[in-house]
Amino acid sequence: MAATAKERGREARERLLRAAAELITERGWTGVTTRAVAERAGVTAGIVHYHFDSVDALLAETAVGTMRAATAWLKTALERVSSADEALTTLLAALDSYGGNDPESVLFVEAYLAATRDPGLRERISAVLTELRTALADRFTEHGITDAEETAAVVVASLDGLVMHRALNPALTTGTVRPVLRRLLGTEQDGGSDRHDEPSDDCTTTDGRDRL
Repeated sequence: MAATAKERGREARERLLRAAAELITERGWTGVTTRAVAERAGVTAGIVHYHFDSVDALLAETAVGTMRAATAWLKTALERVSSADEALTTLLAALDSYGGNDPESVLFVEAYLAATRDPGLRERISAVLTELRTALADRFTEHGITDAEETAAVVVASLDGLVMHRALNPALTTGTVRPVLRRLLGTEQDGGSDRHDEPSDDCTTTDGRDRL
């Protein structure tokens, strides 16, 4: 059965998005042109402008769509965790698929840089990250982490930074960073508690010395 015009249009749009993603990682955000995308996708330049107002609109849709896909399953997974430590483990497991030099990591870095010059793109990326932070903060609140929203923001920012820095420092593995982030949460080293200890009222240690 022959494809309908709607199906052909949807297929062409998907080819454009895939082509744009490939070209962003190969050439950088500013190196992508309408002609290059059209050639990679196997369509005419007119088809690009039929589906998108501009090449920048196409690039933004590519980046935001990729980020939403990357975070969508994470938000679902976070709904099933039974502790703050498990929430952190879930996030770090997702981080293992990014090495810093892989196409998706490069795409994210290029998008963040472009967002510093494009308020509209910055707003859309911020919305995606806000959804992930909110999902994480909800779990932290549920499991007794102090300052859950602020802690979630720091954790998500840390993970983004790790994706970028892994290209420069491969030693930033999950095994290396997990103990550091667990200390941030205040979870016990054996992962058996979500306790986030508060300092005692007095500022002395058990042997009576002043505590700094």
